[in-house]
Amino acid sequence: MSDHGFRARRDWAALKRRLRELKMIAWGALHRDHPIMAHIIPIRRCNLACTYCNEYDDYSKPVDTDVMLERIDALGRLGTGIITISGGEPLLHPDLDQIISRIRSTGAVTGLITNGYLLTADRIERLNRAGLDHMQISIDNVMPDEVSKKSLKVLDRKLQLLAGHALFHVNINSVVGGGVKDANDALTIGNRAVQLGFSSTIGIIHDGGGQLKPLTAKEREIYLAVKALEKRNFSQLSFFQEKIANGEPNDWRCRAGARYVYVCEDGLVHYCSQQRGYPAKPLLEYGLADMRREYDTEKACAPHCTVSCVHYVSYFDSWRAPQSRKDTRPFESPEEPLVHIQPASR
Repeated sequence: MSDHGFRARRDWAALKRRLRELKMIAWGALHRDHPIMAHIIPIRRCNLACTYCNEYDDYSKPVDTDVMLERIDALGRLGTGIITISGGEPLLHPDLDQIISRIRSTGAVTGLITNGYLLTADRIERLNRAGLDHMQISIDNVMPDEVSKKSLKVLDRKLQLLAGHALFHVNINSVVGGGVKDANDALTIGNRAVQLGFSSTIGIIHDGGGQLKPLTAKEREIYLAVKALEKRNFSQLSFFQEKIANGEPNDWRCRAGARYVYVCEDGLVHYCSQQRGYPAKPLLEYGLADMRREYDTEKACAPHCTVSCVHYVSYFDSWRAPQSRKDTRPFESPEEPLVHIQPASR
């Protein structure tokens, strides 16, 4: 296919995607009794072992495909607007294309968070056919090191394949904060993403409980420079990141467990990837009463939280329904490996 023909197909796919997203946003703003976003895990295993990450292992089997489809149908019945597949490394699941197609059948926008290592031209074309809407790849450094192999040097060829084949939106997320040797890498990565026609976002390293210490002056400088590269989209609603970067707590209404749900490989609903264990109820038993309870619950971990997905969807309800329930968990930010935040798939 000629470059002109590919660009026309990509532009047409982008227009249809935007119309579906606008419908999702309008429904989310008008009606509060459904999740706006869900993250679902089809496999915990990953082909990499980044030292900051607490969301993978090297042995887990894929979740049975029929079980995954049942869970996706359950999210569809709850009216979920965006369903993003994460891991582990989701491209390791043998039936990922079928899972993506099932998400599309519910009417939800589909997202995929991947390290990108397993991408080929054929794999990208299969994702196109399955109906993927958004892909996010996090690149942590320019050159691989002992902390992370997700480097621009290793992944740039994969990015070029995406630029030439992907009909879905691609976002490249760079990172600053603890464990990153050279903050300037984030700007190099962001500029390369924009050069290839992708969107660029930046995350901040946080600990295993989603909590964070403020950035250094240099890190903040780089953070603001990469933020300036961001296109006009939902990811720019990141006031929480800017306050955290300044070392300031946020006063906000976390709607985790209601407007945002995290479904682990065992099919349990959790507040988020960094607060697994609450409420830990099976998705197939999760209903309106559960969502309304968590919608009204003020979370103890919220003031210094950096988990961007939850922040983004909570904007929909920031103006309404003050939370009347107190979080009764014995919350304490755990001493676990650092984790970097994932901006929401849009």
